[in-house]
Amino acid sequence: MGRTKGPYNAEFPKGTIVKIGDRESLEAFQRIWRLHNELEDDQLEYAGLEARVLSVTFYHGGDELYRLIGVPGVWHEECLSGA
Repeated sequence: MGRTKGPYNAEFPKGTIVKIGDRESLEAFQRIWRLHNELEDDQLEYAGLEARVLSVTFYHGGDELYRLIGVPGVWHEECLSGA
């Protein structure tokens, strides 16, 4: 949440190309995350791919939630990095 820009400031603005984490890191996130917008099993198939940010929203508390072009699901900031 807000790695460098703080809460409620998108780490990856709309249009940014991001890289989805590797499968191991996604599985680790899936095991520990028990709050809102859990990763679905089908999202693991997109590990390591690059995609463009379609939109970013914020959950109460500042968690950044991303939708990516051509990639299903909601993605947490922790599951993405700059491409």
